[in-house]
Amino acid sequence: MRTYLFPGQGAQQKGMGSSLFDEFQDLTGAADAILGYSIKDLCLEDPDKLLDQTQYTQPAMYVVNALSYYRKLRETGLVPDFVAGHSLGEYNALLAAEVFDFETGLSLVRKRGELMGRASGGGMAAVLNASEADIRTILTENGLDSVDLANFNTPSQIVLSGRVEDIEAAKPLFQTGNHLFLPLRTSGAFHSRYMESARAEFAGFVAGIDFSKPRIPVVSNVTARVYEDHRAKETLTQQMVNAVRWSDTVEHLLEYPGMEFEEVGHGNVLTKLLAKIRRELASEKKAPVRAARKSGESSVELVRKWNERYAIGSRFRSTTGNYGNLETATAASVLFGHRAAVYMHGYRGYFDLQELEPVPAMQ
Repeated sequence: MRTYLFPGQGAQQKGMGSSLFDEFQDLTGAADAILGYSIKDLCLEDPDKLLDQTQYTQPAMYVVNALSYYRKLRETGLVPDFVAGHSLGEYNALLAAEVFDFETGLSLVRKRGELMGRASGGGMAAVLNASEADIRTILTENGLDSVDLANFNTPSQIVLSGRVEDIEAAKPLFQTGNHLFLPLRTSGAFHSRYMESARAEFAGFVAGIDFSKPRIPVVSNVTARVYEDHRAKETLTQQMVNAVRWSDTVEHLLEYPGMEFEEVGHGNVLTKLLAKIRRELASEKKAPVRAARKSGESSVELVRKWNERYAIGSRFRSTTGNYGNLETATAASVLFGHRAAVYMHGYRGYFDLQELEPVPAMQ
């Protein structure tokens, strides 16, 4: 079985889609007519530095993802068993499932980008090395119930969304040595309660558009399960104010025997997230076994000994995969109450301490 994954906002890059626009001139022309500007110029040249602005980013990603999918169909003739997309990418998943056509999807995305682009006063930040339960506890204990959890990218990579002042107030709570707090460059509190007015306006816009029954199962960001036909409009609209449950989406798809994944569109953001999700899920399952093999040595003890021996910036390599030389970005810590791990530069993810070996100084 195979799932196609479509990336969303954040994967954009000047030069993306360079070989697609001339290949699909009719669709490129249709996009220009809907948007009122040259999508090719925006993606390849970005003369006015607009590509990273939400109202332009979202149509650009949608078009590049769509043309990438059409090329894949043309080259292989193969239709996937499932489709899923991260946030904006979900529109491409619905397009692939023939819920709407290219032009309709772009009109939806254009409106969505405009509404989200108007958002102000909000902020977002990624928290690494913390479970959902840990984050909710910390926020509640510090009176920050006004902050929402917006993206569950992996079990240990979760994005916060809320008012700018609340995101700032949360920052020191997740800089205690056990976590990493990475502010994101956004103007709004996306995928949170603060997008309700945008959701309401978007719902009115979507109401006037016909949706067809999906011809391929589409896994929803909101539910991490396949779209229910009669709730397609409601589910897509709710995405604006609900969390992107990406980790749960991947975990659900992995339940199907022999499931394979392929990212369609620009970049490999989702491919990297997939690898991290697989690793973290596998580590959660293996953790009790590894602990037993250590004859009672706890994760806390492993972390203590590691931090006494290795400084931040030490170089290691994995014993389970070819990731090249890696450098520690943090001290080691205990994830999920049992996993002794350390965050690595380059890979930008966590490795179990027992899966690493130091790189000799001469290398």
